[in-house]
Amino acid sequence: MSGKKGMKKYPSSFKEQAVHMHIEDGLTIREINERLGIADRQRLKKWCAAYRKLGLLGLQPQLKGRPKKISKTEAEQLPDEVKRLRMENELLRNFLCEVGKR
Repeated sequence: MSGKKGMKKYPSSFKEQAVHMHIEDGLTIREINERLGIADRQRLKKWCAAYRKLGLLGLQPQLKGRPKKISKTEAEQLPDEVKRLRMENELLRNFLCEVGKR
């Protein structure tokens, strides 16, 4: 169960099946809710709207909260790594030029 009492989480495959039954098979939302045991009458409508808007991605669980921040140590290491990679690219370019002259 999720945070609210009575709220149930459904897997993406279940949502996809329910939406397919409505869109492709032409069953009504009430029929699908009764067949699949979906208590919330609005839930399937929301799934169908999300599917129409985003496709299968609309039926995937959405991440909540603030995105993970990059740590200071990683941020401090990035300029050094960029410098090292630029030097490496320069060495490879010089090597390829020398090999091409032979």
